[in-house]
Amino acid sequence: MKVLLSIKPEFALKIFEGTKKYEFRKSIFKRNNIKTVVVYASSPVQQVIGEFEIKNILCKDTESLWQETKKHSGITKDFYDEYFANKEVAFAIQVGSIKKYSNPKHLSDFDLGFAPQSFAYL
Repeated sequence: MKVLLSIKPEFALKIFEGTKKYEFRKSIFKRNNIKTVVVYASSPVQQVIGEFEIKNILCKDTESLWQETKKHSGITKDFYDEYFANKEVAFAIQVGSIKKYSNPKHLSDFDLGFAPQSFAYL
């Protein structure tokens, strides 16, 4: 099964460049059979630009997760700390093999009328 994630364009591009190997989340999907993430680059791009296989999903306290992922986080420690402020637990989706679409797609191609705040099951 696949899930569509809304990701800021600067971070989405880093995923497909190979410099961001973890996508951080405050919460994670309830279904455990998700194998693929479809990437929606949010505003101003507003297109589905590719997908990646989920290699692993890490769930740890925020400091331990940062220590394990910081080399390939694609973000600064300040951004990380701000994103996870007041959270005890953090999630990181480890990026596996990637596939960037040669022609970006629209949400309507996935029967979605709007961008999900966090994610949507496909």
